[in-house]
Amino acid sequence: APKLVSAAMVASMKPGSVIVDLAVERGGNVEGAVPGQVVTTANGVKIVGHLNVPGRVAASASLLYARNLFAFVETLVDKTTKTLAINRDDDLVKATMLTD
Repeated sequence: APKLVSAAMVASMKPGSVIVDLAVERGGNVEGAVPGQVVTTANGVKIVGHLNVPGRVAASASLLYARNLFAFVETLVDKTTKTLAINRDDDLVKATMLTD
């Protein structure tokens, strides 16, 4: 993973700041991140390197995915007739429609 947050950037942050490196398992995006550990720098910045973050929030992630999927499918149904009614002018439909 590319380093997106340098040591100089971390050093410039205020004490008590928290950085969560979601790419720590693939080399990390934050300089100073350690897989499986929470590191506190000399200037008081915490760098969180938790492993398997999706697994830590699986129930919340599943609920959020279900809500988003329902909201998308709901836009494809006419609420009055309860039939399929694809609005091809909808921005989300345009972005996700593979064929017409």
